[in-house]
Amino acid sequence: MSAPEPSGTVPPGEFRAAVGQFAAGILIMSTLQDGVAHAMTANAFSSVSLDPPLVLVCVDKGVRMHDAVLDCGYWAVSVLAADQQQLAARFAKSGRDLYSQFDGVETEAGPKTGCLVIGGALSWLECRTWATYDGGDHTIVVGEVLSLGHGSAGGQGPLIHHASHYRELPGS
Repeated sequence: MSAPEPSGTVPPGEFRAAVGQFAAGILIMSTLQDGVAHAMTANAFSSVSLDPPLVLVCVDKGVRMHDAVLDCGYWAVSVLAADQQQLAARFAKSGRDLYSQFDGVETEAGPKTGCLVIGGALSWLECRTWATYDGGDHTIVVGEVLSLGHGSAGGQGPLIHHASHYRELPGS
């Protein structure tokens, strides 16, 4: 006896609620396009390989960051600390002004790519795009890690996302 053939579609709201039960870290991804810094908040991120060092992030095809990161080929991620919830919300907001989005945000240019990393982040990685894959309404961007660093978050834990809310995980 064979397994039944899957059919139908999963309602988007139910899908979001189900996968929202998986707690995920929050990061800011940045890139440069024509000398202008672009950024977005993401939680679809994972390590892929130790040798070579690879990570992936999923980028919505409908946001301006999508074309910017594909055009540039270099990007950085900053893993946010528990006290950086306002930054997560800021860079998750669609339609913010591209030229002033980093005003008042502590950043520095990554040493290999020049992509901005966020001050106070738990860690950061600079990447070169290794491969891209179609992921429905997102593109899965795999990056080779070129450099990395650890922040000084004062023993704080990471900012996480669970059940559609930002949450804090105590530091170690």
